[in-house]
Amino acid sequence: MRIAGRLLLALAVIAALAWTLVALQYQSVGLWRGLAQAAAVAAALMLGRQIWRGHVGRALAGLLGAAVVAGLWWSSIKPLADRDWAEDVARGVTGQVEEDLVTIRNVRDFTWSTPGTFTPAWRDETLRLSDLQTVDLVTSVWASPAIAHTLISFGFAGGRHIVFSAEIRRERGEAFSEIGGFFKEFELVLIAATEADIVRLRSDVRGESVSIFPLNLTPDQREALFRSYINLGNQLAENPRFYQTVTNNCTTIIWRLARTVDDRLPLDWRVLLSGYVPGYLHDLGLLEGPLEQVLQAARIAPQPDVLRDDFSGKIRRLQP
Repeated sequence: MRIAGRLLLALAVIAALAWTLVALQYQSVGLWRGLAQAAAVAAALMLGRQIWRGHVGRALAGLLGAAVVAGLWWSSIKPLADRDWAEDVARGVTGQVEEDLVTIRNVRDFTWSTPGTFTPAWRDETLRLSDLQTVDLVTSVWASPAIAHTLISFGFAGGRHIVFSAEIRRERGEAFSEIGGFFKEFELVLIAATEADIVRLRSDVRGESVSIFPLNLTPDQREALFRSYINLGNQLAENPRFYQTVTNNCTTIIWRLARTVDDRLPLDWRVLLSGYVPGYLHDLGLLEGPLEQVLQAARIAPQPDVLRDDFSGKIRRLQP
């Protein structure tokens, strides 16, 4: 029993050391990083020595003390709103709803030539909630079919679409890291964009596999979901949050916002493996028809020769 306890404590020390080293790698720089990591290794060796000598109580007390110090440091790392952001995520959406009229600020409408080359454009939109006609789930798969970026597109009378996408807010020159997303590497931003920008970027410019799924929602549900996105954008503008690879990503945010419309929505493994979200929605009755037919009909083809103003209509007319 004593041996098992010592083994478990040793494993806890190893796990704590591994977490600390990776956290310091993402949250410190230069000489401070090296010194802090060296101190963490030294502390772990001291704890290991206590365990080896059978001083389990001392080792446990030391581990708890180290955990308190690490926890205080970790809690001191706060999300910021005023970094030198990459241009495509420099502006998060905000909005104001007055009865039927909604004003959306910072709608992105970039024209993309390559994944890193674009003509920037930001604008404000004024729409009527009574003109809200459709809600579509957009999925974009680039590697594993189990993982997709998910977006929600709201369609208004006259063919206008506003897409909301929860994304990492990269700093200028920064690249995405799945591991970094576990360690407060990125703030979260809610982007509002035109389909000619954010969908075309994925389908035509990046060459990803993009699908559009019309959601079976009532008018009240469509409006409530739209309002929840506006509220989230306003909240992030006032109180920044961190992106988290598993718990606070593009799909879990959709799920949480959808629960403001219907709190009976169950948490499902497919919410985490976002490539399978269409199957989850189909099981809930939000996608109509046999699932295989729904998946096939949702696929859109690249449209390099279509004018920007006709992009939304064209991709829907060409769906099988």
